[in-house]
Amino acid sequence: MADPAAPSRAGGYVFKPHERPFMPGSPASPDHPVRRKFFYFLIGLYLAIVGGFQNGLLIANLTAMQGHLDLTPVDAGWVTVAYNMTNACMSILLYKSRQQFGIQRFVRAMMLALLLANFLQLFDAGYRMELVARGVSGIAASGLSTLAAFYMMQGLPQEKRIAGFLLAIGLTQVAVPLARAISPLLLADGDITNLFVLQFALSLVAVGLVNILHLPPGDTIRSFEKLDLVTFPLLASGVGLLCAFLVQGRIQWWSTPWLGGALAASVVLIGAAFLIEHNRANPMLQTRWMGSRDLVKFALTGALVRVLTSEQNFGATGLLASIGLVNDQLVPYYAVLTGATLFGALLSIVTLDPTDLRRQTLVSLGVIAFGAFLDTHSGLRTGPMNLYFSQAAIAFAAVYFMGPMLMEGLLRAMTKGPSYLVSFVGVFSLSQTLGGLAGVAALSAFHTLRAKSHLMTLGGSISAADPDVAQGLSRLAAAQAGTIADPALRSATAGAQVVREAAREAAILAYNDVFFVIGSLAALAFAVMLARWLYDRRRGHNPLAAELEALQKMRAGNT
Repeated sequence: MADPAAPSRAGGYVFKPHERPFMPGSPASPDHPVRRKFFYFLIGLYLAIVGGFQNGLLIANLTAMQGHLDLTPVDAGWVTVAYNMTNACMSILLYKSRQQFGIQRFVRAMMLALLLANFLQLFDAGYRMELVARGVSGIAASGLSTLAAFYMMQGLPQEKRIAGFLLAIGLTQVAVPLARAISPLLLADGDITNLFVLQFALSLVAVGLVNILHLPPGDTIRSFEKLDLVTFPLLASGVGLLCAFLVQGRIQWWSTPWLGGALAASVVLIGAAFLIEHNRANPMLQTRWMGSRDLVKFALTGALVRVLTSEQNFGATGLLASIGLVNDQLVPYYAVLTGATLFGALLSIVTLDPTDLRRQTLVSLGVIAFGAFLDTHSGLRTGPMNLYFSQAAIAFAAVYFMGPMLMEGLLRAMTKGPSYLVSFVGVFSLSQTLGGLAGVAALSAFHTLRAKSHLMTLGGSISAADPDVAQGLSRLAAAQAGTIADPALRSATAGAQVVREAAREAAILAYNDVFFVIGSLAALAFAVMLARWLYDRRRGHNPLAAELEALQKMRAGNT
């Protein structure tokens, strides 16, 4: 076990007190020359984008992959589950691995996982291999976001290093719309292997960069205990089943019998893991702290914002698909979202105020409500340009809240002690992953029900006895005369076309309902949080005053 009082060494160099690792598992922070700082920062930028691409390219090309591998929607859903179940849980295990084995072994393990995930896909070995590759991608993406943060922090002055951490997390979000913007170029010739080649090439460059410029060493401690081998599999299995429930529920529908069993089993497994942790002398997860009012509010707020911003991946994307637009026609749209996401990540850091972290979350909720309400009047003639402003606003808000959310969680964890950071990592990762999946699942179910309701209403207004409807059917049938000789078949084809148009109109009306619900929820959350924020401001109360004071004392002792 490392002695906290002993000086850290690297190749004979003794780190000064302010250069030492802040905690076991993190690299030291020596005073680098300006040129080396610059390259550390660039490598961090690159790793953040590559880490985000692991999920972004999957989301952007899932339909193309489904066609290439001849998958059913259910099969494609399991590909999504494979990525999310590993990505949600591995942050806990990777944090303890860094503490136990050191930062250099962590880097090598992450690079190996990244290479393996993208190498497996080069061979186009089929569905089962794709599941394995996506599961490993989830592990690699979880580690790459941390690795990117470490590199960017090395490239910034001591007092600015928290900005590097926050920027790395924000940039992984930028990669999602960026992946959608560049995907049509990769698939221009219809060959999806271009996508796999790009991913492997990016991972090779990443491996080269981290081997050219290593992170400084850090301290290690004995982090793992035998009981972790029981707790983590229970937690991971429970979260995996919960991911399966949320993803497959919207595909197979919620009444499918096995889904109830999966949900019940996930509750039992996660509950068992937490029960063991609650009664351990040296727990991996600080359940008492995680169950405190402040942490519960933190997790619920983070999950709520992620649920609200899932409107973008489901609502706006689904609306444009219902209108009949394909990815090739949406490149400028996703380029705008990429710019808005990047702006949100940067502005979140620039305006970050540790004494008033709730203000940015308030702004995000207000912007989401505003953007969602703007889209409630969409129709068949709505195009990408009509959504530029509203969806750019939501893309901005999706990352603008992340800086203060992370800062609040880090402050609460760091002032409790290093052992509490793994609990924060778990709370934040699970709230974001499960919040996003739950948001899409809930919105999908709501959309399906509303689309059926609108279709029944539209169907009731369409009757062949109506002269206008009969005239319209006659025109449609006449238009088929050149290709269909049978009059009865022409009439049937015209009737089917009317039904399809009615279904498309119903789907668009249902998306408007989705936008209205998102706007209403965001407005309600904004009002509740605003009332609390104004109350605290009037009393001169800072909810994080104790944590900020403790952090100042820790910094003073460190220097």
